[in-house]
Amino acid sequence: MTPLEELLADRIRRRGPLPFADFMRECLYHPVHGYYSKAESQRFADYYTSVDVHPIFGRLLARKFAWMWEQLERPKEFLLVEAGAGVGRLAQHVLDFCAAKLTEFYAAVRYVAVERSALRREQAGKRLRPHATAGHLRISPEIPAQIPAGCVFSNEFIDALAVHRVVRTGGMLQEIFVGWDNGKFIDAVRPVSTCAINEYFATQPVTLREGQHAEAGLEACDWITEVGRRIARGFVVTIDYGHRAEELFDERHMRGTLLAYRDHRVSEDFYAVPGEQDLTAHVNFTALETWGQRSGLETRELTSQTAFLLALGESNEFADLYDPGQSEAEQIRARLQLKTLIHPEGMGERFQALLQRKGLT
Repeated sequence: MTPLEELLADRIRRRGPLPFADFMRECLYHPVHGYYSKAESQRFADYYTSVDVHPIFGRLLARKFAWMWEQLERPKEFLLVEAGAGVGRLAQHVLDFCAAKLTEFYAAVRYVAVERSALRREQAGKRLRPHATAGHLRISPEIPAQIPAGCVFSNEFIDALAVHRVVRTGGMLQEIFVGWDNGKFIDAVRPVSTCAINEYFATQPVTLREGQHAEAGLEACDWITEVGRRIARGFVVTIDYGHRAEELFDERHMRGTLLAYRDHRVSEDFYAVPGEQDLTAHVNFTALETWGQRSGLETRELTSQTAFLLALGESNEFADLYDPGQSEAEQIRARLQLKTLIHPEGMGERFQALLQRKGLT
């Protein structure tokens, strides 16, 4: 048993079955034993993201952020807030490029790298020290309370927020709790733990099929609502894998979308080695749009990562892809890495980019 498994089993024995959202939150964010609370010791141990493919991902985002700054009429300070910043790899790509190529914008940037894990904040601090010293970056466990002008963005962050598991059985929506029996975690089907789950599906509106499993991303809804409240004028960019509700809850997803990742292997064994594997669920972009509207966020576009990056790179024929002095072989490798990001069979169509705005005409 992992240390977290012992803690969770003891909690269930004493208090009864847990909503899966509580179980998932502990597995990922327990301050000592959570998957994302530990220092990053090995890259690509369980998965890799667009950030890991090539710095062009961050460079193109930097150009998008500079465009936003222009749309806001070049405020003296532009708060650029990254949710789930980890060890600061994406922050480094964005800030290095701004400092080298977008100097006027860089002068206005106040980057806030938001990361829950104290150990990963420490790692990010070492990586990003030059930008912090120059006054362009700070690292925080929380999103700023007020964002007068700026952008809150994330890459593969929302998919790791805790979700409730539900199933429609006997014509009713029931919740799947986590129980403990004979030395192992088990599914325990109970009435829903909160009326917010029923509201989540009714609002979109979604009616599950008999026997269909699904996830209710209440934490994502709370998150986008709060972000919208904190922004006075600006943008929210969410890049992640997922769909709008009509596709996310269709007949192709009868088992839901929750998955476990470990050693680059995917499984539905959500209860294995708590704290030592990643748990994710596809993002419901309809929910982000709907709950975002409650705090003034207007959807500007939802598009594939392919279309999003192509629109940013085609104007200069992806000149940002290359570093000075690169050999022909290095340039060919860079082009292949770009293809991974934009090709429909790679990351290009699997990931979506949602752009929301507030306070702009």
